Amino acid sequence: MKFGYYSDKDLPKFDHRDLDTELYKLNQYGYRCPEFPTKSLEGKKNVIVLGCSHTFGIGSSDVELWVNLFEKKLSDPRLRFWNLGQPGASGDLIVRILYATEKILFPNIILVCWPNPSRRERLELPIPRNLTSDDELLKTETNDTDKQNFLKNVFFVEKFAEHRSAKVFHCFAEDTLSMEGNSIVYDAETLKNCWPAYDRPNMEDPDRLLTDKPSLARDGIHYGVEHHVRFAKQLVRAFQTKFK
Repeated sequence: MKFGYYSDKDLPKFDHRDLDTELYKLNQYGYRCPEFPTKSLEGKKNVIVLGCSHTFGIGSSDVELWVNLFEKKLSDPRLRFWNLGQPGASGDLIVRILYATEKILFPNIILVCWPNPSRRERLELPIPRNLTSDDELLKTETNDTDKQNFLKNVFFVEKFAEHRSAKVFHCFAEDTLSMEGNSIVYDAETLKNCWPAYDRPNMEDPDRLLTDKPSLARDGIHYGVEHHVRFAKQLVRAFQTKFK
């Protein structure tokens, strides 16, 4: 099925020729994961991971990226991870990518690391465009419309999971938003604020170290390896018993 830019068996393609190909191992569609299969997958549960540049891992190597660290810490050979995070992605794009996986990756588990809710996807020709930050086209949006657009996308993700009889887990890249319903959510920390951990109340936390140096990825903008390591550890603690 395909209507406009939406499909259930044709994932959107992205051109990342401007990125360092030695750092990022991309498939032919521009995702940081193996090539997509050409027939139904059997024998394992497919975990779809969705998010923005923090999930794609701008400035981070494979061994530093929270998605891969989370997979490694879970150490469950039954799970097959597909990182579908994209730089600049909005919640709108996340939903469009997710729906396109239905007849290609057959998701069993969905993990969304939600980006800034102010972002939108503009479906224009010749290709859709991510609207971020202070884009002129976002000037009429408000905190209320941002929240409702976010909840709309949560609904679409949850409804897709219900249709697929899949599990859904939610977390946040930068700022948390309250979520209605009975979703499985980790909102105690985000990738942004999980490190340094010295201001956390748990005095026994081994990550509780005082530092005045930021942890940044190679691009000098995105969060560095300490954030990714800590975030992966916290997600395992929050989700492990249900992530099966």
